[in-house]
Amino acid sequence: MADLSPLRRRMIEDMTVRNLSPATQRSYISAVSKFSRYFGKSPDRLELEHVRAFQVHLVSTDISWPALNQIVGALRFFYGVTLGEARIPERIPYAREPRKLPVVLSADEVVQFLEAVSSLKSRAALTTAYAAGLRASEVAGLRIEDIDSARGVIQVRHGKGAKDRNVMLSPQLLGILRTYWRLARPRLYLFPGRDEDHPIDQTVLHAACRSAVKAAGLTKRVTLHTLRHSFATHLLENGTDIRIIQVLLEAATYCPSTADRGADLLSVPSAVWRDRAHCQAIFLPWS
Repeated sequence: MADLSPLRRRMIEDMTVRNLSPATQRSYISAVSKFSRYFGKSPDRLELEHVRAFQVHLVSTDISWPALNQIVGALRFFYGVTLGEARIPERIPYAREPRKLPVVLSADEVVQFLEAVSSLKSRAALTTAYAAGLRASEVAGLRIEDIDSARGVIQVRHGKGAKDRNVMLSPQLLGILRTYWRLARPRLYLFPGRDEDHPIDQTVLHAACRSAVKAAGLTKRVTLHTLRHSFATHLLENGTDIRIIQVLLEAATYCPSTADRGADLLSVPSAVWRDRAHCQAIFLPWS
């Protein structure tokens, strides 16, 4: 393996100090490398006009908006943190992504989808993703000790932004997980990989999702994130306060601020957790 250049090593150290996830670090390094290769120069010799020209080039390649904005984030980090050019990042604009309504499954479609998952472990994992509104990385990282049946919550460790949070554990999901545990007997991670000391690979969950969509004959474009959107929508349809949904998901998009309700009100009252009202808000449709 070739030695890292001092500049790349410095950027990696900057990202590590700020606790960026390994996946984010890889994508940022890849983006800056792509930027450097496009002009054939070291990135610390490239200026704002080069960034602008690179963005124009990327748009011409029909790159997706999320991919473009990930590269923008990498360049803003590189210039602002690694090179210490404080005024440059704010002059590198993010692309304005067209707002589209997310794909949402009906309760019947959720049943079709989950019944089509062939593997016991994958079915339990995808059921958990839906019933608790979790991301793929959050499901994969669950440990047995994170399931708090006494309090009726699941502890999510190092979610998006390296934040910990508690999410709902409905009685129906708890029953499903207990049945799964009796059959699979995982020791450390709730959904282990081939090596029981490591969690299931997220690619396995995504592959199981694609296979289930095909087997169920669903025509919608369904991903693991679709289950998360469906979770939020079904909670809302069942009358759950949108502020509670926002906190459960840690996603402000489900709770837009208004003139009479600012961000300081985005919290779950203790009574909601104590009475487990959130656990009763959604019922798994096949139970």
